Amino acid sequence: MIEASGLSKRYGGKTAVDNVSFTVQPGKVTGFLGPNGAGKSTTMRMIVGLDRPTSGRVLVNGKPYARHKAPLREVGALLDAKAVHTKRSAYNHLRAMAATHGISANRVNEVIELTGLTSVAQKRVGGFSLGMGQRLGIASALLGDPSTVILDEPVNGLDPEGVLWVRHLARELAAEGRTVFLSSHLMSEMAQTADHLIVIGRGRIIADAPIADIIAGQKKVRVLVRTDSPRELLQALTGPEITGVEKETGLLEITGAEPRRIAETALERQILVYELTPLQVSLEDAYMELTRDDVEYRSKDRPQELSAAGTASGKGK
Repeated sequence: MIEASGLSKRYGGKTAVDNVSFTVQPGKVTGFLGPNGAGKSTTMRMIVGLDRPTSGRVLVNGKPYARHKAPLREVGALLDAKAVHTKRSAYNHLRAMAATHGISANRVNEVIELTGLTSVAQKRVGGFSLGMGQRLGIASALLGDPSTVILDEPVNGLDPEGVLWVRHLARELAAEGRTVFLSSHLMSEMAQTADHLIVIGRGRIIADAPIADIIAGQKKVRVLVRTDSPRELLQALTGPEITGVEKETGLLEITGAEPRRIAETALERQILVYELTPLQVSLEDAYMELTRDDVEYRSKDRPQELSAAGTASGKGK
């Protein structure tokens, strides 16, 4: 279990993590999401003692990480897959780690086989691909057979087979009663892997709930509508909460209006509608809605959003 209480980290005048409290429970996969610069990596580094909190504390299995006599047996972490001696072989890298914690050579062989590194175990790490480096990082995290596993972007650089393997591994570890805490920028993968989500933005927790609850909490209705009169239809749908994006000629994505209301409005105004498809809210939709005010860097190139008054970037005629 991981327990953070009032955890903060400041670098000079910049606050990276701001008084966050959360608990990562055993027996489930907990995802950790947030925009770039939100404080994810800093939080993970504080959990394993690589950064000292400015205030607050974080416990792993009831103790600060540094107070465990054999921390590798308590918590395994993949935070930077490149943090290895590049001239060592994968086997020697793992063997050196094992020697510091009294872990047997048999366990080294087990994690090499588990992570699919058998054929390259005697090769120098400096020649590894990004994906192989990730597998070695995961092998290092699992070496002590820990009850808590922390993985930062574990599927980075992996091929589809590797991504599937990480998904199954995370769920198997949780099924064994371990605490599994992982971050990923791949929303589709997180949706299939995590049971619970913690979302951080600008250093503060903005959501902490089961993944199904986070998705269900986004109540905005979205509907795809095909019509020859997109602007006329949107003008007829009065209401400040109703917006639309023209995805392509004649295809609107309308937010904030139920399909029945759209159909009734089109009928009243004699506007031909030849597609009306409700869209299911995805984890990506929910995440974007949660973090829309917490993104540090924004692209200037966005789809034009049309209001119910029929305007688009100041053009409504």
